[in-house]
Amino acid sequence: MNKPKCPNCSAKKIPPESRPRTIVSGSYYRKSDRKRIRTFKCLDCEKYFGSASRNRCYRQNKRQLNETIRTLFASGLSQRRLAKILKISRTTVARKLVFIGQESLRKLDESNQNHPKAALIEFDDLETFEHTKCRPISVTLAVESRTRRILGFEVARMSAKGRIAKKSFKKYGRLKDQRSAARAKLFSRLTEIVEPDAIIKSDENPYYPLTVKRFFPGATHLGFKGQRGAITGQGELKKIGYDPIFSLNHTCAMFRANVNRLFRKTWCTTKKAERLALHLAIYAYYHNHSLIGQK
Repeated sequence: MNKPKCPNCSAKKIPPESRPRTIVSGSYYRKSDRKRIRTFKCLDCEKYFGSASRNRCYRQNKRQLNETIRTLFASGLSQRRLAKILKISRTTVARKLVFIGQESLRKLDESNQNHPKAALIEFDDLETFEHTKCRPISVTLAVESRTRRILGFEVARMSAKGRIAKKSFKKYGRLKDQRSAARAKLFSRLTEIVEPDAIIKSDENPYYPLTVKRFFPGATHLGFKGQRGAITGQGELKKIGYDPIFSLNHTCAMFRANVNRLFRKTWCTTKKAERLALHLAIYAYYHNHSLIGQK
């Protein structure tokens, strides 16, 4: 049996050939997933450790529910309903959202890095709000055309516009618009997974060409006039025969249909923009690997 290296000695950056031997010291029964875990002792530092000490789920209860919770979070359920169905506390669900969201974000980035670079992409902003419509949020989303593979997203706060702008200013003051910085952050990551001479499609937002030219000087940017939304597809699908950015709009419609805090006319609203980003990461990873069947 291959005995694992001591994590305490590994943290001290001791070369593998100089690390001390370890011996088996026993085992214990892990109640959460009904497995028996071996424990070891380092003969140098005399510290004990288990074979699961370096696992990302270390010291986590109810780890057997992680994949179920991931699927339910990406299927339009709220945290309260999820807790009720699985008969666990809402605190556990909230903690799982953070853990699974961070894991999904890491896996999404890794899978996109291992995938061939995209040559035709579409991007635009999806708008929602934080607690109230007076505090809007923008989600900049980029997808690969035709395959609808999600390449990345960024969540940013923005200032209110239209009829509620005056009410928002009176209640919350001047809100800083973070969309430009978030868009730049997203495109800096896209440079690693998108071809330098790719074709990039979006609507005719006047700020988009500057961002594209900054990060993809050799790319071709195509802007299309925005169209009126249809009743179907949560208002994201358009009332036209041919939609040049259909892959993006279809993906936005799926986000709104499967992430409960993005539903139209709902009381399940986002209370923290950071938690919205984690929830979107859970759906994005599930979308790529379970819905569109990305290898």
